[in-house]
Amino acid sequence: MRTIIEAQGLTKVYKGGILAVDNVSFTVNEGEIFGFLGPNGAGKSTTIALLTTLLSPTKGTATINGIDITKHAYQARLELGFVSQDLAVEDALTGYDNLRLQAGFYHLTRTEVHDRIAEVLKMVDLTGRAKDKVETYSGGMRKRLDIACGLIHRPRILFLDEPTLGLDIQTRREIWKYVNTLREKNKMTIFLTTHYMDEADSLCDRIAIIDRGVIKTLDTPSALKEAIKNEVPNPTLDDVFLHYTGKEMREDFTSKEESFKARNNIRRARG
Repeated sequence: MRTIIEAQGLTKVYKGGILAVDNVSFTVNEGEIFGFLGPNGAGKSTTIALLTTLLSPTKGTATINGIDITKHAYQARLELGFVSQDLAVEDALTGYDNLRLQAGFYHLTRTEVHDRIAEVLKMVDLTGRAKDKVETYSGGMRKRLDIACGLIHRPRILFLDEPTLGLDIQTRREIWKYVNTLREKNKMTIFLTTHYMDEADSLCDRIAIIDRGVIKTLDTPSALKEAIKNEVPNPTLDDVFLHYTGKEMREDFTSKEESFKARNNIRRARG
């Protein structure tokens, strides 16, 4: 099986000596849905920021489809799409214009722009609302449009950072239906973070659990559950998560300024 993401000793130390990612190493196979789970502040988003070239590692290396993220950041970025819990679509524009703007970041030809927009609109079932302003869309429609924006250049790898956070279960199911279709039709690799353990359990081929910047375990969902069955009868993925990360509550200190910065980071990752 071909490796499409490889991280070796990735480390990120922020100002003040804050160690966010600590010597992380793993591989992701082509066509795999790879879950990357952890509590708030565990290092998930920092790892994604490193892999998507938004941050430079303090130490270590990584490749995206064989391309070094540090030496050839722009080329690596062309291989990936990025969708986060923070929407990057513009409310004042129509769905079509949001996609056309996104296509411009990748220098697609006029014919490619027309064909790709039609393709992704159909994929996320928004063709009939393409000429409407995004401010008239429901939350689920905005998220589907945001996913479409991340797919306009047909990336080899799609990073999904908490993409369904706060959405109702019907919308979540529809979004995952689209994601699975993408993988089956285009052999796309999905790198996923989520706090919904049921999503991770049903969707992911393998799961890594990270806490305090360190990967605690990595295996298939069934193998992770099997490994703790002597401690927990009929374990679920929630039990696995708590086993490796503890039961104390974690706080999310994200401010409005950080949320705004995250939104701009998504745009940077897409162009």
